[in-house]
Amino acid sequence: MKIDDVTLTIFTWDGIPATRYHAGTIADPRSNLGLLRIHTDAGLEGHAFLGAATNPGAMDGPQLIRTLKPLLMGQDPLERERLLAQMRLMTRNVSYRTVGAIDVALWDLAGKIAGLPIHALMGTYRTSIIGYASSQVLPDPAAYVDQALEFKANGWKAYKIHPPRIAERDIKVCEAVRKAVGDDYRLMLDSTWSYDYPEALRVGRAIEEMGYYWYEDPLMDEDIYNYVKLRQKLDIPILATEFPAGGLDTYPIWLTERATDYLRGDIPNKGGLTTMLKTAHLAEAFGLKYEIHHSGNSLNNVANLHLCMALRNTTMFEVLLPHGAHKYGMVTEIDIDKDGLMHAPTGPGLGAEIDFELIARKIEAVLR
Repeated sequence: MKIDDVTLTIFTWDGIPATRYHAGTIADPRSNLGLLRIHTDAGLEGHAFLGAATNPGAMDGPQLIRTLKPLLMGQDPLERERLLAQMRLMTRNVSYRTVGAIDVALWDLAGKIAGLPIHALMGTYRTSIIGYASSQVLPDPAAYVDQALEFKANGWKAYKIHPPRIAERDIKVCEAVRKAVGDDYRLMLDSTWSYDYPEALRVGRAIEEMGYYWYEDPLMDEDIYNYVKLRQKLDIPILATEFPAGGLDTYPIWLTERATDYLRGDIPNKGGLTTMLKTAHLAEAFGLKYEIHHSGNSLNNVANLHLCMALRNTTMFEVLLPHGAHKYGMVTEIDIDKDGLMHAPTGPGLGAEIDFELIARKIEAVLR
């Protein structure tokens, strides 16, 4: 079986709500996604979405077709390791977002060839996992309290705060939410690189006292020196390594320097499921958890769910809010049940219901 065509259909994503998680804001209600199709001479096709509300698919699409399509044409789609190694050599000219989309589509194709869901190809460990609500930046402590209580009432088992990013205000938000949901409810703080070392230590000690489950990205990604100091001072687990774009080789320094308690990654920043699976196993070898970051679009998050089902050392599935800024292009979105659980997809490959009719109505261009 050989790859005989690669196309990217750019389609409009509109109605995106204004949203903020850090210094940047999703202010434009329109973006676009690319539906990647990797077709074989056997008639089977693997799919992925390229893009997000913040990074339109049209921004990276020409790179994929111009640079990576020639590499894929005529190749065996099951040779993911070799193809990924070759694509990584091209990341001076293409983004990891494009590599990640191709890797997901190849996994989807492999599952369809085998007649199995992706998690079964990886080796299924579980068939369900807790989902957690991951907030946007909200205007005041009361808004966080209201959101956390709403999700708790609907059966969600955990809530993560993206705070205002000012240390003293962030502590007040964390205090208000903890008081509202009770001592036994699982809470996390994702500070999105907000602090210098003294502020990070102060916030960390405060939420440690409140019994928060983890402390995510308090310092800039490159500040490994201060991450080491911070981890030595705190007992709350520190979660880092989310955003540096790169492959497996970006992680060892975090382990050798003992700079984080958990590893993290996603499809667009790490180049797909193949790297994430390896990283999770690397973390497992060191007795660390690997927590998967939201990956920007609906189909990437279906892929994330498959990976969750194949990992022993992950604990929860991230659902980033609001839904309208991250869910689009599907007939049926993956969702959480009344018990707060996400369940393993059962169809071959991704097993996803892509809304091909919506895509046909919203086409902006087809890149070949």
